Amino acid sequence: QVQLVESGGGSVEPGGSLRLSCAASGNTASTVHMGWFRQTPGKEREGVAAIESGGVSTYFANSVRGRFTISKDSAKDTLYLQINSLKPEDTAMYYCAAARRSGTWFPLVPNSYHYWGQGTQVTVSS
Repeated sequence: QVQLVESGGGSVEPGGSLRLSCAASGNTASTVHMGWFRQTPGKEREGVAAIESGGVSTYFANSVRGRFTISKDSAKDTLYLQINSLKPEDTAMYYCAAARRSGTWFPLVPNSYHYWGQGTQVTVSS
């Protein structure tokens, strides 16, 4: 099992920035790729960013490309999401996810992931 704990969410004004963190623990050696997703009430979970196991290839939703950056610190088993130029439409619960080594991985598809955190809320308003 792998446990994921997100932090760093909060309330910010439009144009502001946040850095979300996701600390992984447990059998992290069993996981390879990681991603960030977000969800608002009544809507499906949306993939916003993902990073492959080597940390070189990253993937972003069109709506966040150029504003969001995903990175990871393998030594700390921590995943990050730097969010800049925040917009009201970025308001959502943000979830960290990890995919096991087995299976086909589609970076921004929720069903490609096997472990999920509890989420951290990001609210953007003036």
